[in-house]
Amino acid sequence: MVQLDELDQKAAVAFPGHIVRKDLVRRFRGQFPVPTYVVEFMLGRYCASTDPQEIEEGLQMVQAQLSDRSVRAGEEELFKARARDRGSVRVIDIVTARLDAKTDSYLATLPSLRLTDVRIGDKIVQNHERMLTGGFYAEVELGYDASIAQEKGGRPFEVMNLREIQLSTRDILEKIAEGRSQLSTPEWKSFLLRSVGLEPGTLSARAQDAMLLRMVPFVESNYNMVELGPRGTGKSHLYQQVSPYAHLVSGGKATVARMFVNMANGQRGLVCQYDVVCFDEVSGISFDQKDGVNIMKGYMESGEFSRGRESIRAEGSIVMIGNFDVDVQHQQRVGHLLGPLPPEMRNDTAFMDRIHCYLPGWDIPKVSKELFTDRFGLVSDVLAECFSRLRAQSRVNLLPGRVHFGGALSGRDQNAVNKTISGLLKLIYPDPTAVVPDEDLEWAVRLGLEVRRRVKEQQKRIGSAEFRNTQFSYVMGLDGVEKFVATPELQSEDSIGSDPLPAGQVWAISPGGQDEANGLFRIEVTENPGGGVRILNQSPPAPFRESVKIAEQNLYARSSELVGDRNPREHEFAVQIRSFDAAKSGSQVGVGVLVALCSALLGKPLKGGLIIVGGINLGGSIEPVHNPIDVVELALEKGATTVMMPVSCRRLLVDLSDDVATKIQTLFYADAPDALRKALHD
Repeated sequence: MVQLDELDQKAAVAFPGHIVRKDLVRRFRGQFPVPTYVVEFMLGRYCASTDPQEIEEGLQMVQAQLSDRSVRAGEEELFKARARDRGSVRVIDIVTARLDAKTDSYLATLPSLRLTDVRIGDKIVQNHERMLTGGFYAEVELGYDASIAQEKGGRPFEVMNLREIQLSTRDILEKIAEGRSQLSTPEWKSFLLRSVGLEPGTLSARAQDAMLLRMVPFVESNYNMVELGPRGTGKSHLYQQVSPYAHLVSGGKATVARMFVNMANGQRGLVCQYDVVCFDEVSGISFDQKDGVNIMKGYMESGEFSRGRESIRAEGSIVMIGNFDVDVQHQQRVGHLLGPLPPEMRNDTAFMDRIHCYLPGWDIPKVSKELFTDRFGLVSDVLAECFSRLRAQSRVNLLPGRVHFGGALSGRDQNAVNKTISGLLKLIYPDPTAVVPDEDLEWAVRLGLEVRRRVKEQQKRIGSAEFRNTQFSYVMGLDGVEKFVATPELQSEDSIGSDPLPAGQVWAISPGGQDEANGLFRIEVTENPGGGVRILNQSPPAPFRESVKIAEQNLYARSSELVGDRNPREHEFAVQIRSFDAAKSGSQVGVGVLVALCSALLGKPLKGGLIIVGGINLGGSIEPVHNPIDVVELALEKGATTVMMPVSCRRLLVDLSDDVATKIQTLFYADAPDALRKALHD
């Protein structure tokens, strides 16, 4: 018996009767031809307890029922014979139905018994329309009528009754929301991951976030998500095994009639019947009609589609999952990250614009037995029912006044980000009246911006002019600092990205000297109440220490020109320098240090892709740079888009090669206030 940990004990008190040990599910895996949520449905009925004896008794009941009602390969005729001998038999199977026009009646199909012409009452079909669009798992009471069997063309088998394998309790969301209030946010996130069978302790923070993002389409209506990544990371598991409200389209093959509406009989398709429709192996998506992709594009935009004269609204989320044949870095070198999509979608920026989230599948580890949990989690049908009920709610109302998005976001970007934030907050706070702290709201905002920006970056690679501004940012509160959100796969530790660094951080190049070559440095300054400037580096090199001292004196002497009415003497500055080359001394980076101090005090970041070059003396004069061509070439090599230099370098740059001059912009400044004005982000 697994010893209960603290979270197990809390969950047992918070969710009595709704939890199950997840290792019990794995006992039955492979024994019976049914998905995980079917096994958990039975376990939830008999094993929702922490008492080992009750669990063991319940396991025997589950084993007996699944043995009696699951049809293994080769047992079809045995079950049919039982139905004939006893008059009826109970089976667990996926039930689909169709309308037989010849007899004006519905016929059901039970694949495990290889029966395709089972009689079924109109009322049962009307109460369970999903059996007309792909079917669902149910406990079926299958009857047999010997008198009909003797008729010519008779159909003796009949679905007498069925029970969908999903929860029917109406107030389950309220119960779970009440239980959630007894757990902290980190505990609840861990419990959610355990509820889908994963042990959070084996996952990195990035992997945990990615797993939570996988759940967003279940709680957010009309949410469009793409997940591409390495093979074997369990991309389809959540959509196939955990919820009866999700439908997996294997191999990507789809018909317009099955996805949207059947024009012949008006039957609604998958997006109307399921909360989530997932296309597995996205590279193989194809429709039977040429306009299939356009219909899907229209549906992804508005949640509506027109067939004939009627406009039909649906709420099903679209998820597309697929694999990279190469790693992420190579995929970015040879094309873009949406390359595995089918040809008609691959380079269509209008289609991409409808994707709310690009989930980084490469952040999720490959499935291994160490990732699975042996702890308690919510029974799958309880979790699925809560997810489905949450779709009727929204958390976008939490954003006005608390979060302000930067100017780079278009209307579609903002809508996409809002939907991701709303979905994440619904997962973490299922109670709509719960107070969401700033740190949890910011967590959701950063994730929402990142996964949408990943889409925008791929659009930029295809249509750079239209989508060139991808620097997504946000401000928390009215007086907050603007923060930029990057996609990690585009960033390199020693390379300068196009995104602005946080306020107080500056890229600088030291021009070097007789004993040292030029080199790249990052200067990082934080500001707090107090006084003075201190260097955090242990044993900082003397030239850098001198640059900081001179920059501090210039800040005090020219504060009104640099930072207006703010008094720098009332603030304490902590300065740190990081070297990215062989150069270590940090000589002649005084202008960079001064600009970093001002940026931290003003709470404003500098322009993205910018490097500042130049030293300053106590009188405020700018030191000359003896090797400006070498400095500009290094700036380009490090990925900068702009290099800022003293105006005295202008004549010395005449010999700069045309190739370098066209790839990097050179800005000149006359003095420190001029440098600050030109460096600050607009």
